[in-house]
Amino acid sequence: MTTKDPQAPDLAALAGLIADETRATCLLALLDGRAWTAGELARHAGVAASTLSEHLSKLVAGGLLTEERQGRHRYVRLADARVAHLVEDLAAQVAPTARRPRTLRESSAGSAMARGRTCYDHLAGRLGIAVTDALTARGLLQQETGFALTDAGLRWFGSVGIGLERGGRRPLARACLDWTERRPHLAGLAGAALCRHALDAGWCVRIGSGRAVKVTESGRRAFSALLGIGEDALR
Repeated sequence: MTTKDPQAPDLAALAGLIADETRATCLLALLDGRAWTAGELARHAGVAASTLSEHLSKLVAGGLLTEERQGRHRYVRLADARVAHLVEDLAAQVAPTARRPRTLRESSAGSAMARGRTCYDHLAGRLGIAVTDALTARGLLQQETGFALTDAGLRWFGSVGIGLERGGRRPLARACLDWTERRPHLAGLAGAALCRHALDAGWCVRIGSGRAVKVTESGRRAFSALLGIGEDALR
């Protein structure tokens, strides 16, 4: 007689939560790291508010989302970085679609996401890869046995004024597979701190209300001076 793995039912339940196009659409949208109202997500997913509410309740009950209410509004966000990594890693396993963009707006949005975006709380896309490659080339990040900041890397973050608040179970550096570039970019505490600093310092700005970001003129100068990243990699 075989003994069923006790984790099997929970794994199947988790897979079932994600195995719905509307719920998957919500999870991908929430990778921007911000809280969305139920109404915003309903419009984004193209479904009725009542339908979306049922989906959100399942995601909250399953531990993938957290929610809070302010007056009439219900806000939801990804439960934590662990969920963001799960969604991004799954998205990276999906073969790129051959479907052509239906509109110029859709094409522009896709191009902007590929150039640079936030993946929950760190930089992704070609921008995230360029930063990761530059840190590695300068001996600030090593990738041989998983991502890890070197001693020089720790000093570099301090010299730039990027604080690394250690504590908890989240690793200092973590590889996150980029779903557009099919290569790992920097995540973890260091990736989050660098992304936060880039946005706060005005090196990067968000494009519209989504996840896409672009590098500003001051950002191009900063990335060039601090990491030697060429302008072509930042456009």
